[in-house]
Amino acid sequence: MAERLQIYKCEVCGNVVEVLNGGAGELVCCGQPMKLLDEKTADTGKEKHVPVVEKTATGFKVKVGSVPHPMEEAHFIQWIELIDENGKAYRQFLKPGQAPEAVFCVDAKTVTAREHCNVHGVWKG
Repeated sequence: MAERLQIYKCEVCGNVVEVLNGGAGELVCCGQPMKLLDEKTADTGKEKHVPVVEKTATGFKVKVGSVPHPMEEAHFIQWIELIDENGKAYRQFLKPGQAPEAVFCVDAKTVTAREHCNVHGVWKG
C-alpha cells in the first residue's frame, strides 16, 4: 500500500514518483512493480548524503552532506525537498555543476529535509 510522500522508482526506465494520495493499489511502471525507496539517515561511505538544515532569517537552507556532495554528470543530487510540520512539501531541482544546496523561504516551526541522489537514492535529515 502506497502512503503519502513515499518515493518510488522504476528500475527499468528510471522514473521516480512521489505519492500524493496513498492507496491500496500497486505502483507499476514498464510492466513491473516500482521499488519503494527507503529514506536513509546515516552516511557510511565517502560521499556524504544526509541533508543538513540551517535556520535562516527568511526560512531554511539545506545543504547535502557535512562535506558537499559531488555534483557531476554521472553522480549528483537531483532534488532537495523540505517538509514542514503540516506536511506541506517544497522542492528544488538541481543539475550537475550546481551547489548541492537549496534555500526555502518558509515560515515553519519544524521541518524535515530529504534529497535524492541519482546513484544512492533518498536521504533524510
